[in-house]
Amino acid sequence: MKKQILSLALIALLGFTAQSCDNKKETKPEEELTLGNKVDTLTSDIEEVKDSAVVKAENAAAKAKEASENAVQDAKDATKKGADKVEAAAKAAKDGTVKTAKDVNEALKK
Repeated sequence: MKKQILSLALIALLGFTAQSCDNKKETKPEEELTLGNKVDTLTSDIEEVKDSAVVKAENAAAKAKEASENAVQDAKDATKKGADKVEAAAKAAKDGTVKTAKDVNEALKK
């Protein structure tokens, strides 16, 4: 009988010990936000936003530069096409004038 009581007491003691260990783990408070921690968190958030804004601005600047370069190239291409058309028109006018002059010369010779 004495052994049974000791065994029950030992089991109860082990159960209580295990339960108290579990309670300590569950009741461990989260790190409380102090004023310093709040300031650090806000500072980190501001830095992240600032870094993000810088990256977005750099990307926008790169896109604007690319668009500008494309516009310059388009203008160069259009200018070249226009110059080619003017040159072709001038050549046609010259050829027409030369032909007309030849025709007039031939007509005068007759």
